[in-house]
Parts: sequence; structure tokens; C-alpha cells
Amino acid sequence: MNRPVIGVTVDNVDSNIASGRYESNIAYSRMVAEAGGLPLLLPQEMELAAHYVDLCDGLMLTGGDDARCEDLGVPAHPQSRCIDPRRQAFEFALLDALTQRPQRPALGVCLGMQLMALHAGGRMNQHLPDTLPNAVEVHQENHRHRVVLGIRASALLASTGAPVSLLNADLASETVVSSHHQAVEDPGRLRVLAASPDGVIEAIDDPLRPFYLGVQWHPERGEGVFNFDLIQRFVAACAQSRT
Repeated sequence: MNRPVIGVTVDNVDSNIASGRYESNIAYSRMVAEAGGLPLLLPQEMELAAHYVDLCDGLMLTGGDDARCEDLGVPAHPQSRCIDPRRQAFEFALLDALTQRPQRPALGVCLGMQLMALHAGGRMNQHLPDTLPNAVEVHQENHRHRVVLGIRASALLASTGAPVSLLNADLASETVVSSHHQAVEDPGRLRVLAASPDGVIEAIDDPLRPFYLGVQWHPERGEGVFNFDLIQRFVAACAQSRT
């Protein structure tokens, strides 16, 4: 059986394209492969963005350093460590191309979710410790914490063809792993699906698309409904998109 092709975005070494090297955490492609997909790393070639979207059955926008808010007219926070401008422009080009392919699944992880929100006209909290006293203990250094669902009937819990019983699952024990000092403050045109108990937005989607989802945590680092199972549902949605 042919595996769905999942395009996986890459980072620049030292967040600087002048390094001359790309890098990618192995966990992203490994989890996609274990979930039944065929991961394909995407070099940041701007003019190929639409071709990548046509080629792939789905896209995963991966994590990294901080989004470039200055490019959107907002001064960068002194604690920001921004990604290379070419990476941000390239991933916005992918998101532009995806608007022409609304059936094509997309999953944004951490920075990937933040770029989805900014592309949709949202805005960022550029340094959580400024406004949240427990930000380091909860949201950084791969700490585990719970998320609180505001909406269950979404791609976060089920993709087309997934068991309906999943929507009624007991999620009280489900936890996620986070490592970020910035967070989405306003998702723009997108919808908030979940937040952490302290109010930080943890998941967003476009309800008009079958699978256009961003999560603030790192599902490639865990198990359960919000982690490896989520990647399995994403890959299943990509397989259905192909057909």
C-alpha cells in the first residue's frame, strides 16, 4: 500500500541560512514514518512552495525558534531569538499555497502553530514570563501539563473515518510536552480548540477545512490521544486526501 507523502519543514542551523545547512529533529520524520506516512524534508526554495503542496498529501510545519513579528509590524521582544527570514517567508508561501488546496491536511507544531496564527492575522505574546508567573515551570524545558478542551468535535480528536467513540474519550489523564516562551495571543481567523489551565492557547484550527490544525505542544515527543495518536490521525487524513 502506498504511503501518503508528508512534507516536513526544516530549520536552519543556528536559525541562520548563512550557515549553509539545514537541520531537522529526527523525531518528526520518525513519528510520521511510524504512523504510516512517507516523510519528505522540504528545502526552503520559495519558488517551489506551490509545487511542494501539489506533490505532498499533507504538510507538517515543525518547531524552531521564534517567529519574526517585526516582519508583521510589531517590534521584537528583547528575549526573542528569531528564525531566519527566509524560513518564515517560505512557510508563509506554503500556507498561501494551502489556501488554494483547502482539502490538503496540515499540522503545525509549536512554532508551526504560531506561524499558522500569524498567517491568519493573529498576534503573539512574545515572552510568556512577562505575563505568566509559572511560564517556565509549565511551558518550557519539556515539562508535562494538561490541556483543557473548549471544542471536541475537531481534527484535534478525530479525522474523517476515525471512530466516533474517540470524541467521548476520557482525556483527564492526557498530558502534553511543551518547550516555548512565546504563545499565540490571538489566532486571527482561526478557532481556539484548547488551552492550558493557565489560559495559554494550546490548539487552533480552521473549522472550514477537514484538517488544518496547530498545536503548541510537541506530539512527536509523547504517546496518547494528543501525541502519537494525533500524528496517526493526521497521516490517516493525508491518506484520505490522496484518494
